[in-house]
Amino acid sequence: MDAASWDERYRGGELVWKAGPNRFVAEELAGLEPSGRAVDLAAGEGRNAVWLAERGWEVDAVDFSAVALEKAGRLAADRGARLRTVHADLTLWAPAEATYDLALIAYLHLPWPDMAQILPRAAAAVRSGGTLLLVGHDAANPERGHGGPQDPRVLYTAEQVADLWRPYADILRAETVTRPVTLAEGSSRTALDTLVRAVRR
Repeated sequence: MDAASWDERYRGGELVWKAGPNRFVAEELAGLEPSGRAVDLAAGEGRNAVWLAERGWEVDAVDFSAVALEKAGRLAADRGARLRTVHADLTLWAPAEATYDLALIAYLHLPWPDMAQILPRAAAAVRSGGTLLLVGHDAANPERGHGGPQDPRVLYTAEQVADLWRPYADILRAETVTRPVTLAEGSSRTALDTLVRAVRR
């Protein structure tokens, strides 16, 4: 989907995603002392970015959907959080090196050649000792899990992500994790996600 398609998807008054943070983002980062600047790449409506800002981070929320960023700004204002929104295509956006203390990528799914450019740039943008966290739909999810993109060209494994971050960071966690999904009729399914956490050297 291109930016115009995402703009259309986000154009409704209600949030497409929940207002609270992703469960893995909260689990992995709740114990991290807010220590400066954070960037949320593909921030969408800002659920994770606003949560980080509420915790004391100075957050840049980057996305190519202007409509999503407008909603992120409203969500931040409603919660009394400060958020800087950056309207940019991540395939073209290159932050300065050693700018951030935390880089978050949650459910960004682009063809792997694009991801292979974005992930190293994200790592380089983090200062020594800073944290990198990626959560996304796992490559095994279409066959063994539920929901998410079904196109294998935009899915990845923890090892693929970790391999791109190893030249920059020490990998603390790289694995497939499970996430329960409750369907409209009340039944439950299990989704498979990739989770990679690293510390910049």
